Amino acid sequence: MDQRNFRRDDRRDDRDETPAEPNPKLFIGGLAWAATDEDLVAAFSPFGAIDTEKTSVVRYPDTGRSKGFAFVVYSTTEEATAAKDAMDGKELSGRSIKVDFARVSDRAPRRDYAPRD
Repeated sequence: MDQRNFRRDDRRDDRDETPAEPNPKLFIGGLAWAATDEDLVAAFSPFGAIDTEKTSVVRYPDTGRSKGFAFVVYSTTEEATAAKDAMDGKELSGRSIKVDFARVSDRAPRRDYAPRD
């Protein structure tokens, strides 16, 4: 077995696989690279009020290309639950998406560091 794969498998085993607790923030996976923030808002707004400041497709900072996932934040957990139940497995921008509650992290937020020259 390749040493790199062994380490990667060890990290995978250490992760907590329990489902995330219901909360107003949803993780959207399997997005098409062409998906936009506007696509997310249009698809998820029928289920409740969305915080558009915190809702976004996650992108690579150097290229601006989508990483294939996003977060949608609702004002209540009930709205998020309705959206999760209705949208999980549905098609958005030509791809079947996975919708789940986002995990709440105990860690401090990541800081942006300037690239080294």
